[in-house]
Amino acid sequence: MHVVPVVPPPLRGEGSWHAGSYAVGRSAPIRFATIRPDPANRGVLAYVAWIDHTRTRLALYPGYANPPTAAPRGSGEVPHGQRWRLLATFNAGFKWRAGPAGFLVNGRADEPLLRGLGTVVAHPDGRVDIVRWRGPSTLPTLTLARQNLRLLVDNGRPDPNVGNVALWGTTLGGSPAVWRTSIGIDRHGNLLYAAADYQTPSSLAALMIRIGAVRAIELDINPEWASFNGYARRGGRSPIKLVPNPQESSARWLYPDSRDFFAVYTRAGGGALVPFR
Repeated sequence: MHVVPVVPPPLRGEGSWHAGSYAVGRSAPIRFATIRPDPANRGVLAYVAWIDHTRTRLALYPGYANPPTAAPRGSGEVPHGQRWRLLATFNAGFKWRAGPAGFLVNGRADEPLLRGLGTVVAHPDGRVDIVRWRGPSTLPTLTLARQNLRLLVDNGRPDPNVGNVALWGTTLGGSPAVWRTSIGIDRHGNLLYAAADYQTPSSLAALMIRIGAVRAIELDINPEWASFNGYARRGGRSPIKLVPNPQESSARWLYPDSRDFFAVYTRAGGGALVPFR
């Protein structure tokens, strides 16, 4: 596995994947890499993660404040009873005051799913996908669904409107190039995450395509929120902080947090539902 660097000459180790969690079987199902995505800004690093869909299960949890309505809400952290199989945690999407977006856990849509929006979904058998939602406002057969804006990447190509920065969220200070995060899926069904500073919607889409995404959505933006933590030991121990964000701890989501988030678990020990204990 390797991401081909775009800025010559490559830094030592640039684009090479390394373990981002403890091993499940012979290797880690979470892999991390860094890459400089922009020849015009040679000092900018993108922080990317790869999640093996065959050995993991994705979970989605509400924070203690967002989304505004959630049942069950939980405590805004990874349940203590599931930490023995925790592999990673990462940020989800915008707050709901930024615009309507669906939020579904265990077949219940606390915020209705809206047609046309980009949506992360997981099924009871563990399959994950990123789709343009064309279904009903809720779907009891889904394990989870989280919407955020339109698809950033579809069929391996950027959305035609990536140049219209206003469509992709309000930024601090109004700058088009800020910290942005994204989640995508590759042609094998594995999830891909990216976070980088000085990103426009267009450059973020290009980054996701470069690391192999065939479909992707933008997640949270602006400096405070980018977070992806892997765990080198079971029990949420020895966190590996992918994104060097000084405003967020490597223990984020091991304590109550106001924002919703994704957790990645081992398949072993889990079931079809997102566990809350």
